[in-house]
Amino acid sequence: MEKVIAGSILAVSLALGGCATAYPVGSLYTHLELPVNVTSNTGPPLKTGVATCRSFLALVALGDCSIDAARKDGGIAEVLYVDWDAKNILGIIGTYKLTVYGK
Repeated sequence: MEKVIAGSILAVSLALGGCATAYPVGSLYTHLELPVNVTSNTGPPLKTGVATCRSFLALVALGDCSIDAARKDGGIAEVLYVDWDAKNILGIIGTYKLTVYGK
């Protein structure tokens, strides 16, 4: 009986405990839009660049979501700020997008 109780407590702890993350994560659905980086550069952004990554079944993740990839996509020489967008449904399909704003 003690083994059953200990096993149940362990299973519930693992299921509800999860891992600590810097960003909020929903176990069923996640859709976040968060700032990543802001520089001391001034003025309104004139250009935007986007870099996208995808994950499948929480087993495979592909893409280049670096600031450099997004900067090159938008032809940006001077980065003003960076935003991050994440969408994930049940860990089955995830789309992660980094947007760079600059001149």
